[in-house]
Amino acid sequence: MIKPFLVAVQFLTRLPVLLSSSLSEKTVGYSLLFYPLVGLMIGALLSALGWLLRDAPPLVVAALLLSGWVVLTGGLHLDGIADSADAWVGGMGDTEKTLVIMKDPNCGPAGVMAILLVLQLKFVTLHSLFMAHNWIVLLYATILPRTLIPLLFLTTPYVRSHGLGTALATYQPRKLSIFVITVTPLLLLLMTGLDYFWLILMTILIFLVLRLMMMQRIRGTTGDTAGALIEITETSVLLTAVLLVPINNA
Repeated sequence: MIKPFLVAVQFLTRLPVLLSSSLSEKTVGYSLLFYPLVGLMIGALLSALGWLLRDAPPLVVAALLLSGWVVLTGGLHLDGIADSADAWVGGMGDTEKTLVIMKDPNCGPAGVMAILLVLQLKFVTLHSLFMAHNWIVLLYATILPRTLIPLLFLTTPYVRSHGLGTALATYQPRKLSIFVITVTPLLLLLMTGLDYFWLILMTILIFLVLRLMMMQRIRGTTGDTAGALIEITETSVLLTAVLLVPINNA
């Protein structure tokens, strides 16, 4: 199972990975099982960076953490939320128009605003979490959104006829995916305590709302909407932690 793991690392991060150019579609499909683990890696690296910068000014640390987050993931999901925002606004309720706009490589006003809002909210919440010396929330914010992607492909049709998403949707191991989706949040709660239950509840709520929006507008999902799901969930988890979770006691 090492190849599916490396595929997940290669796709979700900019960490150097050596992989053969000829990968089977089954290997790509099985990579979904390792998305939460890659989320753990991202969260651990960001937490380590925050710890190393513990004596630096908090605003500088928040800016560096956010920059590291974007660089580590290659801005992949920011591109997804930008394309999705442009498509939802410009599509004006029409499915085909929405899908066409989503494929446009140019970023419109709605996309720019979506990126700015996400980065702004992440910045202020990272500052609050750093002040509270709480790195557990950062792990939730990187693991839970990437646990939703197997769930999304398990429950939602992939509407493009080509691309990476086709292999993910076709060759996803369903039973193993259900196991990973179920066990991941339970393990998080077991290791961190019930104070963080609100973060899981918010993650489920965000998934249900965004999936409903996808089904109503494009009757399924795309790679861009999956990326948007990750960005919105990451931001929502951070906000929920700052507003509802007693982070000062972590």
